[in-house]
Amino acid sequence: MGRIGVFVCWCGSNIAATVDVKAVAETLGREPGVVYAADYQYMCSEAGQNLLVQAIGQYKLTGVVICSCSPRMHEATFRKAAARAGLNPYLVEIANIREQCSWIHKDRQVATEKAIILGRAAIAKVQLNAPLTAGQSPVTKRALVIGGGIAGIQTALDIAEAGFPVDIVEKEPTIGGKMAQIDKTFPTLDCAACILTPKMVDAAQNENIDILAYAQVEKVEGFVGNFTVTIRHKARYVDPAKCTGCGLCTEKCPQKRVPNAFNLGLDNRRAIYIPFAQAVPKIATIDPAYCTKLNTGKCGVCAKVCTAGAIDYQQTDRLEQRQYGAIVAATGFQPISLEKFGEYAYQQSPDVVTSLEFERLMNAAGPTGGTLLRPSDGKHPHTLVFVQCVGSRCQGDGRGKTYCSKICCMYTAKHAMLCREKYPDTEVYVFYIDVRTPGKNFDEFYRRAVEEYGVHYIKGQVGKVVPQNGVLKVQASDLLENRQLHIDADMVILATAMEPDPTARALATQLTASMDTNDFFTEAHPKLRPVESPTAGVFLSGACQGPKDIPDTVAQAGAAAAKVIGLLVKDHLTCNPCVAKPDELMCNGCSACAQVCPYGAITYVDKDFRGPNRTTLRRRVAQVNPAVCQGCGACTVTCPSGAMDLLGFSNRQILAEVDAICK
Repeated sequence: MGRIGVFVCWCGSNIAATVDVKAVAETLGREPGVVYAADYQYMCSEAGQNLLVQAIGQYKLTGVVICSCSPRMHEATFRKAAARAGLNPYLVEIANIREQCSWIHKDRQVATEKAIILGRAAIAKVQLNAPLTAGQSPVTKRALVIGGGIAGIQTALDIAEAGFPVDIVEKEPTIGGKMAQIDKTFPTLDCAACILTPKMVDAAQNENIDILAYAQVEKVEGFVGNFTVTIRHKARYVDPAKCTGCGLCTEKCPQKRVPNAFNLGLDNRRAIYIPFAQAVPKIATIDPAYCTKLNTGKCGVCAKVCTAGAIDYQQTDRLEQRQYGAIVAATGFQPISLEKFGEYAYQQSPDVVTSLEFERLMNAAGPTGGTLLRPSDGKHPHTLVFVQCVGSRCQGDGRGKTYCSKICCMYTAKHAMLCREKYPDTEVYVFYIDVRTPGKNFDEFYRRAVEEYGVHYIKGQVGKVVPQNGVLKVQASDLLENRQLHIDADMVILATAMEPDPTARALATQLTASMDTNDFFTEAHPKLRPVESPTAGVFLSGACQGPKDIPDTVAQAGAAAAKVIGLLVKDHLTCNPCVAKPDELMCNGCSACAQVCPYGAITYVDKDFRGPNRTTLRRRVAQVNPAVCQGCGACTVTCPSGAMDLLGFSNRQILAEVDAICK
């Protein structure tokens, strides 16, 4: 029987308002093995920790139970305090009497009884706890950033400035992402390219940054500090070491009718192309789906005109393995598909465009040279209708997203202002559910659109858009004036929802990272660890974690970089000792545990065992890599022979808790 100390926290009034903390302390003080019990207003405070340290020394405690808030909040705090007093930190147990008790009960008697039961369970467990020692694993001092948009670029630059090498893997032929397609940025209306392209150049020229464009992550193995990543370099059919980016091949290629993905299909490019003038790296890429030479064996004009001899029709995809200590997901977003929103006639009329397509039409480097023209006939539009929340805030219809995409109200106000400023003869209508402008100077920006530029904001929804005789018949409702509107529009612009990039789900599987129901990456804690994934060593940057504008994205990129730097400065990492441990004598080598392990921590080896009559038996048994194991316990409940157990949460300890609760 050990010498257990019990400490019951008031947590101000969070616990004490519903739970009789003194009664809990007195009752638990009478439990077998408990030699000291006390209550204190704030156990996590310095005074509370000192109380813990003093009691451990004075009463020679061999185990400690803290009845307080969730162990996610302060378990590390109390373990460090116990270690200062000379007690093994893994002999500290937390009974969660806040989230699991006081916050969910209103009856004081019921809450107090439950708090006592939770305390008894923790006492039963801590009596079976054994001292654990955390191991160490080395750290590879190199980072990987997956995604080359503004989030990935800023993250890489900040890591590189700290002196650590970093690779950017970008699936497109150039870095830049969605921001490269934008014309102006709110609320300052400065040029997006003027902000972005210097950072792209800085990334290319930084000696600590290696840009792996037109590549993708194929496989991720390993664990925090020691990731092994397989990267697929897709065939450009152009030697990047020889290509000078002169663009001569892109001018002479006879295949001219290839939809230009950078301009969202609003114009055409050639089969060999450089996405845009400021592309980084500025290397030509052949589109194999449209190249005549690759498909028929004929043509070869680009190879004939290339003075550098960079064209290589025999090039194939290449796989490469690299080692990293930390990985940052910065996969960004895409506008939601509009195939389910037939009422807006997006598929029926080229004059119904998305907001990102409108950005390209307004951009000086876009398909119309910055002149706003109707895609259908190339004429100047005079009446424009903007529709907010297309695909956002859709409740229960199964077509769109239930969340607010956050940036739509602001970029629509920006578009409306730019239209009125550049073309004063235009009439601009904005149909909205609510106007949401929570950022710094955002509400002032929206008010300028209404008061200074004369944009017509109408609270209501567009019910239907009908193309008719070169005009878009817009049927809508004005909820404030309780009337139906019929507007003959030249163009309709749809503020489409943001959704995660389609590659995010597969990447999350490779990283064993968590995702929510909308396929956004899930942070480890929404308040305290907003840029960390629950998977150690994997961090989140930008819109892959949720809808964000550019300032929020850059801020989060810096935060993710800071976390990566904090990891890479360490020579060794302390491993979690609460890991799975197999009993080799009981293991039958069935592989059930390895199949359910989400971290790939379990492998199998053949070992020799002494059999009857001193014979040697060779058996297949499980082995656990403690540096990879995260202590989730999936293997322990799966093992049919009971050979797998979890240190710190053994079957015996769990059953002791159950017995204490049921007695």
